[in-house]
Amino acid sequence: MKQIAISGTVRTDVGKKATKELRKNGMVPCVLYGEQKDEKGAPVATHFAVSEKEINKLVYTPHIYLIDVTIDGVDHKAVLKELQFHPVKDNVLHVDFYEVHAEKPIVMGVPVVARGLAEGVRAGGRLMMMVRKLQVRALYSAIPEKLEVDVTKLQLGKSIKAGELSFEGLELVTPKEVIVCTVKMTRAAMGAAAAAAKEGK
Repeated sequence: MKQIAISGTVRTDVGKKATKELRKNGMVPCVLYGEQKDEKGAPVATHFAVSEKEINKLVYTPHIYLIDVTIDGVDHKAVLKELQFHPVKDNVLHVDFYEVHAEKPIVMGVPVVARGLAEGVRAGGRLMMMVRKLQVRALYSAIPEKLEVDVTKLQLGKSIKAGELSFEGLELVTPKEVIVCTVKMTRAAMGAAAAAAKEGK
């Protein structure tokens, strides 16, 4: 997994007025959820702000990152937990981070890509990836940048489900029945199949 570093400053005022002012000045309000729990059992949250420019490096990319977050000089390892976008402008309004530790497994979505040319595509079908990411559980040091799915034997009208996949060192958390990819029949393939059936008569 790629690594990237960002730095921010602690927010003491987390009210609406202060948050609006932050955004006006090109900053994005963020929260880092740590392992410590408060008296109610909820994760202790650190409110901080990061420049929009730094946040965009994390967001507008196909990659996943282990993030070195420095808040007022204190370093933390984290992953993205949740993003909130403006409904019209599509800029980032808020980011939640989750602190991680080398010895404790985390659950993370990893981009999935197809490897090989499917038999069904050779027959005129079209390969469709039905999910962009698969959820895995592992130590962050074991999580790859992407998961490759071999589709070479996938035939027309057939699919590969999450339950059929396995990756070394990773526990797949995505439900087994989720369809990862499929080869759909195209008009060209249907025409070729009809022609072949006609010739066989």
